Amino acid sequence: MDYVKPAGVMTAMLEWGHRKLTLRPLDLLIRGAMAGAILGIATSLAATVAVSTGQPLVGAVVFPVGLIIIVVLGLEILTGNFGLLPLPWVDRGAGGATILANWGWVTIANLIGSVAYGALFAIAVTDMGAVEPAGAAARIVAMAETKTIGYAALGMAGLVAVFVKAILCNWMVCLAIVLAMATTSTLGKALMVWMPIFLFFAQGFEHSVVNMFVIPSGMMLGAKVTLADWLLWNQIPVTLGNLVGGFLFTGLALYTTYKPAMHSSSTLGDALEPIALSDSPSLMPMQMTAE
Repeated sequence: MDYVKPAGVMTAMLEWGHRKLTLRPLDLLIRGAMAGAILGIATSLAATVAVSTGQPLVGAVVFPVGLIIIVVLGLEILTGNFGLLPLPWVDRGAGGATILANWGWVTIANLIGSVAYGALFAIAVTDMGAVEPAGAAARIVAMAETKTIGYAALGMAGLVAVFVKAILCNWMVCLAIVLAMATTSTLGKALMVWMPIFLFFAQGFEHSVVNMFVIPSGMMLGAKVTLADWLLWNQIPVTLGNLVGGFLFTGLALYTTYKPAMHSSSTLGDALEPIALSDSPSLMPMQMTAE
């Protein structure tokens, strides 16, 4: 394993943002749909493990496999793009309209992938509706209701709570993505991603793309949730909270403290020089695949 210095990671974050902003809508749709489905699979796995073991914490241990796959394959996930895509704009290297277009396409793609897997999951766990939801399916129903009508019952306090949970969630998610840029090895990336994702999932924070799977799937399985419940009490406030947590708490914070160092006497090669464990100072292509 190796280690890339923070200034080098900041360089990678900026280059990553620029590259993502040049992707075609078709690429965004394909990669975003795959990411949404993979995150849904990881969520249903976590629910299955939590039910079978009786220990929700075990579900949190296995859930990060989803984002590890997304990072290694360089797929598109909205929460990651919230944290890093605005950086080229802050650096005066990209326009706001391009960023908004990316977010729009990736939102649609993540939703398509999440709902598509949700439909397949509902068919699989109920034998095409022949049996009542049980086990992981019943847990998904309960999660869907808790994440919507559960907050609605609290009124304004519920809105504040879900917004804050979303901030905390994407703070960790974007931190995982940034940490994956601090190493060029696959094993290193997996370990770096696992730690913050475990932290967010184990504490029940709110992730907009995870909820694109959980709530529609729960509705398909019989959750007493309306479309308005989903949008007003979860999807909209969670998406906004994810934006705040990812951009302000991770992307902008790191940009503010490490960007000046990139203009010091050290060169880009110095910034990217791995410490102790690697002889190569270059920014390897794999390093740029994190979402």
